[in-house]
Amino acid sequence: MTVINSVIAVIGTFLVAFFIALWLPGLERKFVQARIQQRVGPPVSSPGFMAPIKFFFKETIKPESPMPRLYNALPIISILSVAFILLFMMPQMYTFAAFAGLIAVVGLLKIEEVIYMFMGSLSKSVLSLKMPFPDIVKGAKHPDAPRSFLEELSTKRAFRMIAFGSFPLYIALFVPVVMAKSLYLSDIVAYQQVHGPVLFTLAGVLGAVVFFVGYMVLLNEYPFSILKAKADVIEGPLLEYASKSRAYVYISRGFLMVVLASLFSTLFLGIPPNIFDWHSIVTLIVVLVFPVIMAAVSAFSPIFTYRQFYPVVLGSSILGVLAIVATFI
Repeated sequence: MTVINSVIAVIGTFLVAFFIALWLPGLERKFVQARIQQRVGPPVSSPGFMAPIKFFFKETIKPESPMPRLYNALPIISILSVAFILLFMMPQMYTFAAFAGLIAVVGLLKIEEVIYMFMGSLSKSVLSLKMPFPDIVKGAKHPDAPRSFLEELSTKRAFRMIAFGSFPLYIALFVPVVMAKSLYLSDIVAYQQVHGPVLFTLAGVLGAVVFFVGYMVLLNEYPFSILKAKADVIEGPLLEYASKSRAYVYISRGFLMVVLASLFSTLFLGIPPNIFDWHSIVTLIVVLVFPVIMAAVSAFSPIFTYRQFYPVVLGSSILGVLAIVATFI
C-alpha cells in the first residue's frame, strides 16, 4: 500500500501542478498587470490554457533549420527538465538521494537555460518559413559573406543570461544548504522541521529577495527580459516556433512558474509539494503569490539595458553572498 500511495501522491501532485500551470499566466496578466495598467486584459483562460489548445490545432510547419526535429523538440525537453525538478522535490522521491539534491536541481535548471541558446542557433528562417527569394541584391554584400539571423542575437543574450544573469538564483539556493549543512532536499526539509523555516531568519529574508530576482530572470520577465529585444518582435529565440511546438512553449513557461515557486517553498519554508500533506496549501499560496508580485513589478518596470541589467544582477549576487555569510551569525 505504501508504494501505491506514493505513486498516487506523485501523479496527483503532478496533475495539480500542471492544472495550476495552465491558469497561472492568465491570472497574472488578467488580475494584476491589466488592473495596474488600467486595461481589460485577456480572458483568464487565454494565455495558458486556450492558447496552447489553439496552437495544437494549427498546421504543423517544418522550420528552416539544420536540425528541424531537434529544434521542435527543444520546448518538450524544457518541460521535461522542469518536470524532473518537481518530481525530485516530492518527499516520495527522497530515496533517490543522488537525484533529490540541489546539484541535480541546479543541473536541470541549467538545461532549461541552455535550451534558449539552441533555440536561437538552430533557427534559420523568418516566421518558421524559408524566405521565398534570395535576400542578397546585386551590389550588396558578397554572396559568400556570412549572414546572421535575428535568433542568433538572442543566442548571444541567452549566453549572457546563463553566464551572469542567473547567478542570484543559484546563490540563493545555497542559503538553506549552508544552514542545513547538506545538499540533499530531505535534510534541508528535516532541518526546518526542527529549527523552523529558513525564511524566518536574516539570511532567509535576504536569500528570499535574491531568489525572487533570479525567479524573474529565469522567467525572462520585465525588467530582466534580456532574451526579448525589439529587433525580434519581443520574442527572442521563441519567435520562430509555430503550431504544436509553440503550444509547448506556452505550457513550459507556466510550468516553470509553478516549479520555481515550489522550489522556494521547499528550500525556504521546508514544505515540499505533496497533495497528501495539508501543509502543501502553503506551497500553493507561494505559487500564487510569486506571479502576483512579479506581475506588479513588471507592470511598473521598463526593459533593462545591459548597462542597467548587469549592476542589478551584480548587486543581487552580492546580497546573496551576504545572505550566506549571515547564516554563520
